[in-house]
Amino acid sequence: MTLAARFLDVIEGDILPLTRQGVAQGNKVFGAAILRKDDLSLVLAETNNETENPLWHGEVHCLKRFHELPQPPDPRDLLFLSTHEPCTMCMSAIAWAGFDNFAYFFSHEDSRDAFAIPHDLRILQEVFGLPPGGYRHSNAFWTATAIRDLVAHDPGRAALDEQSARIRAAYDDLSAAYQSGKSANAIPLR
Repeated sequence: MTLAARFLDVIEGDILPLTRQGVAQGNKVFGAAILRKDDLSLVLAETNNETENPLWHGEVHCLKRFHELPQPPDPRDLLFLSTHEPCTMCMSAIAWAGFDNFAYFFSHEDSRDAFAIPHDLRILQEVFGLPPGGYRHSNAFWTATAIRDLVAHDPGRAALDEQSARIRAAYDDLSAAYQSGKSANAIPLR
């Protein structure tokens, strides 16, 4: 199984079910997972839990749960998967936690345009003066990879494109559910 195929399988089979539950509780649509580099097995999947704590973005909540494991594996031996391109807080948390990589399915622009959640781009611009995608995707801490780029170069691209479309459709439905109920929650940046 290729990396692109495994990432899509984890999003569809492990993260999405958790995110459906999270959105039903008023949380945003963001999720994350941690996999082993050597065999691509799943270590942990999580989703956004901002209704409990506004800092529990999908990635940070996943990192919290990872460090609650009895014996968490060495982050250098792991892959970090995010459904959406991480915000600046989550990018920093990934670095602070010792991961040397992350991959993401949806871009910051997707978060703004398809999910009506523009905060990532606003923070990049207002705090750091950076345009969308203006951060260094490869730096001293980690390398960021867009899953769409992996899919574009995968020999099984046709099947992965179909799976990507299913994932997008599922997230469209979750986004609509979140947007229709977000006024009832106390998340600061809705």
